[in-house]
Amino acid sequence: MERRLFSEIRYLYESSREKPNEIRIRIRMRDLIEPDVLRHAVDTAMQRYPYFCVELQKKDGQYFFLDNHRPVVITNDPHGVELNAEASNYHMIAFSWQDNWMIMDVCHAMTDGTGAYEILRTLLYYYCSERYGIKLKESGIRLAGDPIPEEEWADPVETADLPMPPRSQMSKALNPGEAAGLQNDVLSTVYSIAIPESEFMRFNIENDGSPGTMVALFLSRAVAKMYPESKDTIRVALCVNQRKALHAPLAHQCLVGGAMLEYKEKMRNWPLDRQATAYRGMVFAQTQEETVLAGVANQKGITQMILSKETDQERMGLISYISGMAGGVLTATVSYVGKADYREAEKYIRDFRLWTPQTANSILVEISAVNGRFTLEFIQPFSSPVYVNAFLKELDENGITYDLQDVNPLRLPNIRLPWNA
Repeated sequence: MERRLFSEIRYLYESSREKPNEIRIRIRMRDLIEPDVLRHAVDTAMQRYPYFCVELQKKDGQYFFLDNHRPVVITNDPHGVELNAEASNYHMIAFSWQDNWMIMDVCHAMTDGTGAYEILRTLLYYYCSERYGIKLKESGIRLAGDPIPEEEWADPVETADLPMPPRSQMSKALNPGEAAGLQNDVLSTVYSIAIPESEFMRFNIENDGSPGTMVALFLSRAVAKMYPESKDTIRVALCVNQRKALHAPLAHQCLVGGAMLEYKEKMRNWPLDRQATAYRGMVFAQTQEETVLAGVANQKGITQMILSKETDQERMGLISYISGMAGGVLTATVSYVGKADYREAEKYIRDFRLWTPQTANSILVEISAVNGRFTLEFIQPFSSPVYVNAFLKELDENGITYDLQDVNPLRLPNIRLPWNA
């Protein structure tokens, strides 16, 4: 089967050797990984996701995904393998393991956190069932042999009836690297912070917040206290799942927009609960269907502009310009897919980490909720802990228990593409 790429195009051109546009999910299981069981689980799970078993091909200046019947690669190496290359059997997805860690690498152009979670629900079902000799409940899990509806395959953006995107111009946002004088600190680094789920949810309920808006608010407050004299806007993008507005809940593509949360000057002396209410109001206003679809229309317009260019070099130049513009209006991004809900397999999970590159030179906080705790991956384009420390101070001052689990350089396997081969 041959499928011409549309929504995937922008995300492919955003990938580079320095910053592969990839989702890496690492799961630390309760027990050591059994490689034969993992091999069987991956092979069985991927039967359910033929649209992820593809290889990239170029024909007449256009890119396509073609069926790839080679085995999806699994390696005993935590660094993984290069995607879309011989090492990965030319797949855009691969798995690896070490000790009790199970790792999935998938090209972000193919899917987002919502789609990646679906693959893992299926994989964990098969792995844990065989590893522990039990029969897990099948409810809510996509399984091999299920009919695969067309809605999972189809790109809803390409055919959507969309409104005209509004013309808007945002003010310059505070750039965290520039503000802290970290231009020479270029080691992208991940700080992993764990918070008990029940405690953080209780705090959110008491203060009219939600996990995503509260993390965005704490980060906004921390930055504002660091630079009280700055005139640049503190603006945090909260990722928005566009599937609901597109009426495409089953779509597997990367369908992510953003609600822009501005920490306005007049808000800064308000109590926390009033600030949280204001942020939730901003999210509510920007997640109405018409507003989300206007954002989709803007993204579709960018895709069409990219496709109007004839060469990879021209397309890369356009993407570089667009990315630079986007980076200038963001201080940070917060992404929360929602509670992972890996069903009965969750009790066998000890740690869960989701990494992906940050936007331009801003900070990205990836939030995961698995097995009774939130994990916040503080992903930044520098190694300095100055913003992490300011964020943790906000948690301390609000009585929120946390554990700084570890600090790692952000290292993702390359995705081999014509412009970075």
